[in-house]
Amino acid sequence: MSKGVIGCGVIAAIVLILVATGVGSYNRLVQLDEGVDNAWSQVENVYQRRADLIPNLVATVKGAKEFEQETLTQVVEARAKVGQVNFQTAPDAAQLGQFEAAQSQLSSALSRLLVVVERYPELKATEAFRDLQAQLEGTENRISVERKRFNDATLHYNKTRRQFPTILLANIMGFGDKPYFESTPGADEPPKVEF
Repeated sequence: MSKGVIGCGVIAAIVLILVATGVGSYNRLVQLDEGVDNAWSQVENVYQRRADLIPNLVATVKGAKEFEQETLTQVVEARAKVGQVNFQTAPDAAQLGQFEAAQSQLSSALSRLLVVVERYPELKATEAFRDLQAQLEGTENRISVERKRFNDATLHYNKTRRQFPTILLANIMGFGDKPYFESTPGADEPPKVEF
């Protein structure tokens, strides 16, 4: 065999290996990107479950005489704002911040509502309120589980994306880093107990 044929064979083999590596990396990024989008859908799903419980909770609380309407109004308004923040795919960092801010406002309003309810023992004693409160607590637990799963999927995607040679293809094909859910400011501070 001539040196030219061997040289062309070596070059063709190298090109074939590079193409196969590129196709494999691209397919892996697509798979992981879809995994992040799927995890995001589950996060939205459990947040939607919480939002769906709120009208029933508000209706149950409205039954109490002289209940503080301002607190109910804040809960309803916060729920409306949450409903306006939706994404078809996993959000970028700015969108995730917007989503977290709306959800944080709703969580805060719900917390105030539950504190106010403490002043109404007859309301707390109703079966409907207890059921809704239990469902809300279960949903909060689901939210934290799904946020963790989203962060796990994001971690796996980001790690794979940053590996060589995948990072070269990722930058060319527009596969950027995905943001994580992070704790809200003050969430890791222990509660203050005063006597």
